[in-house]
Amino acid sequence: MELSKEISNYIDLFLNYLSAEKNMSRYTIQNYFIDLSSFFFYLKEEQGEFFNFKNINYLMIRSYLSSLQEKDYKKTSVARKLSALRSFYRFLCREGFCKENPVQRIRTPKREKYLPDIADVDYVFELLDTPPCDTVWGLRDRAILEILYSSGLRVSELVNLRFEDIDKSSGVLRVLGKGRKERIAPIGDCALSALEKYLAKVRALGIKKESNVIFINKYGKMLSIRGVQRIMEKYLSYLSKKINASPHTLRHSFATHLLDRGADLRIVQELLGHASLSTTQIYTHVSIERLKAVYEKAHPRA
Repeated sequence: MELSKEISNYIDLFLNYLSAEKNMSRYTIQNYFIDLSSFFFYLKEEQGEFFNFKNINYLMIRSYLSSLQEKDYKKTSVARKLSALRSFYRFLCREGFCKENPVQRIRTPKREKYLPDIADVDYVFELLDTPPCDTVWGLRDRAILEILYSSGLRVSELVNLRFEDIDKSSGVLRVLGKGRKERIAPIGDCALSALEKYLAKVRALGIKKESNVIFINKYGKMLSIRGVQRIMEKYLSYLSKKINASPHTLRHSFATHLLDRGADLRIVQELLGHASLSTTQIYTHVSIERLKAVYEKAHPRA
């Protein structure tokens, strides 16, 4: 199934705007494309092959959102798709391609409150010690896990790290985060040592690389986000205790463990690269819940 030339042209203009003027990452732009395409494919199925783009109204958008809810989409996913439509129509109206914004009358659904998955310190240490140290790929995997926990990086930030982003003397990384915003993230001694051992092994073996990225696959190409997920899944399977974890769990654990040990919330916000303090505050709830759980388990009259 294909979209009409008119709709495809409007989407292309919008995506070019996100890239050129908003400086958004390729990954974010791809998600906008997927979310917008999802809506217009839905309309094509509901309205027929030749539905008029200019006749789209808020009732059609409500119908689309209802269809997502019927398919058991999470509220966060529905909100994201609606946000993509909102940005798209705001752009079209501003550029004069659309007179009325049909999304204006649609309210964003309230997001579900959830607590992120956290691993305790002992579990994280066991995971970090799991990759072997006698192969280049074992050293790579250990460096990846160490940096995710040591610096609280997103996986997308990790796979895009380049040699010029490391300042060994200062013990920091230059990270390109969401919205292509740059921040400085500290890297601990253990993570830096693991990284240096991996890079030394790569140099010693003369492994050819296609780019200047630090983490590569066995073909010398940039390691993908899915590749990091598979690495995490592999080593989690070796551990006796099974928990619901992903590479992002190390980022969640990084933030929670800092707060558990008295770190200031605003400092943690800076380290994570959160634009809003409210995003970081979820970790204070995690810390409180963990404190309550320990209290109830340990106090004789809890």
